[in-house]
Amino acid sequence: MKIRMFLLLCATAFAGMLGGAEAVKLPPKEKFYLVLLAGQSNMAGRGFVEDADKVPNPRILMLNRDLEWVPAVDPVHYDKKTAGVGPGKRFAELLAESDPTITVGLIPTACGGSSIAVWKPGAYFKSTKSHPYDDCLKRARRAMQDGTLKVILWHQGESDCNKKKADAYEQAFDEFVKRLRADLGAADVPFVAGQLSQWSKWNKFRKTVDAATRKVVAENQPAAFATSEELTSNPDKVHFDRKSQHTFAERYFKAYQSLVQK
Repeated sequence: MKIRMFLLLCATAFAGMLGGAEAVKLPPKEKFYLVLLAGQSNMAGRGFVEDADKVPNPRILMLNRDLEWVPAVDPVHYDKKTAGVGPGKRFAELLAESDPTITVGLIPTACGGSSIAVWKPGAYFKSTKSHPYDDCLKRARRAMQDGTLKVILWHQGESDCNKKKADAYEQAFDEFVKRLRADLGAADVPFVAGQLSQWSKWNKFRKTVDAATRKVVAENQPAAFATSEELTSNPDKVHFDRKSQHTFAERYFKAYQSLVQK
């Protein structure tokens, strides 16, 4: 088992050195299912990476920083040096398992610490030296040249749980969902939002953002809400740990299935 894992890791490293789409063979566009990952750090992932997370699956790819398709391994994101295990790769595994004829492509766009205010055209986010919304569009459009967008996964809101921002969250989030779908021509693409962490007592601002998220999801179908009940954190008490990210991914996938199996 150790030898097999070593060989797989070497293969992944070699593919990374090759770079570019030439390193992987893409399926037909209709069989290349794209998953857009957006939001802040708990979507980017801060779970501690283990050896198993670095083992690629031949039917799961990710768009790297240079807009090239490469084998998907954690960390999928690169927003900050602390990027780790998020829900993306596990979600992709479940999606691939559900249909042996497809390949899954992950599109990482989450930016740790970003508020909903920077998820709009032209907004710059200093912490990641990026334009979250504009970069998300660029990356999604590049990916959609090769595949078909099947679902948008979202986890964000922690940065808006305060006196200055919470009350404005509902309108801003609603505008974001509508704008993103319009800009991507994805009106019927399922949108799944994950709930904020629950390991600490919620104040009124956290409750406001949670209620706003649920309302926007309900009013922008097809969309669903994935709960964070009983999920646990890293020692920082801010980010979901590796195990909980995998559990969260399973909840995201179940929510997605509830939309596409109707």
